[in-house]
Amino acid sequence: MTGVESAVGHGTGAGARPVLLGVRHHGPGSARAVRAALEEVRPRAVLIEGPPEADALIPLAADEEMRPPVALLAHAVDEPGRSAFWPLAGFSPEWGALRWALDHEVPARFIDLPATHTLARGSQEDAKTPEGERPLDAETVAEEGDTGSAAVRIDPLRVLAETAGYDDPERWWEDVVEHRGAGEGDALAPFTALEEAMSALRETYGSGGHDRDLVREAYMRLQVRAAQREFDDAVVVVCGAWHVPALRRKTTVAADKALLKGLPKVKTDVTWVPWTHRRLSRSSGYGAGIDSPGWYGHLFSAPDRPVERWLTKVAGLLRAEDRIVSSAHVIEAVRLAETLAAMRGRPLPGLSETADAARAVLCEGSDVPLELVRDRLVVGDVLGEVPSSAPAVPLQRDLARLQRRLRLKPEALERELELDLRKENDAARSRLLHRLRLLGIAWGEPAASRGSTGTFRETWRLRWEPELSVRIAEAGVWGTTVLSAATAKAEADAVTAQGLADVTALAEHCLLAELPGALPTVMRTLADRAALDTDVGHLAQALPALVRSLRYGDVRGTDTGALAEVAAGLAERVFVGLPPACAALDADAAEEMRSHVEAVHQAVGLLGDAPATGHSRLRGRWRSVLRVLSGRYTVPGVIRGRAVRLLLDDGELAHDEAALLMGLVLSPGTPPADAAAWIEGFVGGGSGGGLLLVHDERLLGLVDAWLTGVPAEAFTDVLPLLRRTFSAYEPGVRRTLGELVRRGPGTGAGATAAGAGTPGFAAGLDLERADAVVPVVRLLLGLDDVDENMNNDLAGVTG
Repeated sequence: MTGVESAVGHGTGAGARPVLLGVRHHGPGSARAVRAALEEVRPRAVLIEGPPEADALIPLAADEEMRPPVALLAHAVDEPGRSAFWPLAGFSPEWGALRWALDHEVPARFIDLPATHTLARGSQEDAKTPEGERPLDAETVAEEGDTGSAAVRIDPLRVLAETAGYDDPERWWEDVVEHRGAGEGDALAPFTALEEAMSALRETYGSGGHDRDLVREAYMRLQVRAAQREFDDAVVVVCGAWHVPALRRKTTVAADKALLKGLPKVKTDVTWVPWTHRRLSRSSGYGAGIDSPGWYGHLFSAPDRPVERWLTKVAGLLRAEDRIVSSAHVIEAVRLAETLAAMRGRPLPGLSETADAARAVLCEGSDVPLELVRDRLVVGDVLGEVPSSAPAVPLQRDLARLQRRLRLKPEALERELELDLRKENDAARSRLLHRLRLLGIAWGEPAASRGSTGTFRETWRLRWEPELSVRIAEAGVWGTTVLSAATAKAEADAVTAQGLADVTALAEHCLLAELPGALPTVMRTLADRAALDTDVGHLAQALPALVRSLRYGDVRGTDTGALAEVAAGLAERVFVGLPPACAALDADAAEEMRSHVEAVHQAVGLLGDAPATGHSRLRGRWRSVLRVLSGRYTVPGVIRGRAVRLLLDDGELAHDEAALLMGLVLSPGTPPADAAAWIEGFVGGGSGGGLLLVHDERLLGLVDAWLTGVPAEAFTDVLPLLRRTFSAYEPGVRRTLGELVRRGPGTGAGATAAGAGTPGFAAGLDLERADAVVPVVRLLLGLDDVDENMNNDLAGVTG
């Protein structure tokens, strides 16, 4: 007999064969009902919707190290990015069926369409969201028109809820399923009712909108028939409720095989990976999820007095956030939730009632703490665990070994990690995180440090997401260990890098990740690109990154001699090409070039600390370049002003010389717009220009005299530029400048005696007082350790 009628009865009672249990994936009520049905039916085999390639992994579900939520991950061997997940929580009916079968030593099998076909069908983007991921509430049904396209798509739960008079499918599901205790009457009764409802929907809306559903159901029917022959009809099938009418439908073996003929294939690997509650929720972007995994997990684990236990959890969370919540608050919240449920005609308080009660009583009417409750409890950050014996690519095993050795456990909740690179374990953690970033495994992201700004400090934000398992599988093509894979990836990236900036960034990453095997290739590529690139802007952008790399190399004890030579050569090329490149620029290009000049100035200052670069010669050459820029009138005023300011700050230009250059620029012969640009370059950019004017009244007097003499027709042109310059100053600086201008800058003693008479300053340096603070400054900068002599000095200073 080839008809399905020979193997499948009509109905879901104990006498029907096979017993079809239609469920809502990730539903605790369904999970309890499935276990109750299995206890009543006692089948000889359990068939579950899922990829059959994972049959060999089923015994791992009983491993002591396995902690749901977990997911089956299938990926194409030759294209790991083409992947699919089948998530299972502790409250998923499929997980309960697996555990029941293992506990009772009953064979369990997955019967959905094999992943080898699922991943091969359609585009890669379609493969990332296979039907195997979709729970009942996310499945869609289409009514095909004459063209065969989906004309109507429905959510089965929503249709049933609206039919029952509910406006929220979640509330309807809670009332009819989640609030029904296991073992109440016939264990198969809820499945019979749900099958009848789904049969009515399929009769109304057609047999399923996507041809992929028809193929999957044909394959499942074939697997059910095979299991019935093997186990004498004593079979239970656990699948999405939408598929039950299709599995019950009369069809022939030949017709089902015809649907499967010619399906594309791809070589596939399957394993278990950790999953998270947050990834089960719709709010995370996982479209096949549920709204409240934390709440459903609570309902499953606390079947008795769930409301009292839940509100106790809420109270504990709020107390941890320093909110005053007493036991009396919890009692009143429980009473209010029960009252609301009675007023709304619900059998028991659901999530909406408990949320309303928590808002009114525990949160004092505020939605702010309630949002915290939703994030931490209703959704939650539970991260599953997978046993070490689960199949994994070699790279995954090496990463797990490093995580254990470095005591760096993956966690779903984002946390901040402070590293002190002077400590070996912290340095090793830093190397691992940088290597993973190079491989595209973004477990950690660098963050700004809130403490020390020294190069020996690093701050990371860590958060483990299930998708990282796919990234690890993808990165496995580069090597079997994190070190070898990162080295190979860096070498390949050096060859394919598009520009000089990309290569310099890669060199920086190699030093941060400590990849000595990749550095020679990256350095050769960097030297070649630098020699061929004639754009001074590109060279100026690349130099700071190289210098940062030298500094990182110093703190990690890495040999950076080759990098220092490349940096020194690059600096020389910038020195030669910068003056001609600064000529005849428009306003936007001049502003961009000014930022390059500042970046090169900072880089040269840092580069001077590397002995291999000949720091004295480099600094001398750079000062010469700045003097050329400051005196060449074909260079835009904003660049000339900045060059003068940099020389003044470095002590290479006396205040008298700076005042003379400013006086020349602000003379009547200079166009007002050019003079305003020079002022912006000199005192703008948030580089302490306001304080310079406060303490040097001669310069302020020159600016004031020039500004009052600008012709009316030119004033409106220079005003926006000057407002932008001075608006960047701190409010206190602006207030002081206003007072000086009102008093009349340049009229005090500071205007007549160089360096003398400036408010708050003596006529000369007090070396004895300056020496007294040197130990404190060295301590703050971490230049040496605190010894007995320094303690004495500090005692003298602070005494």
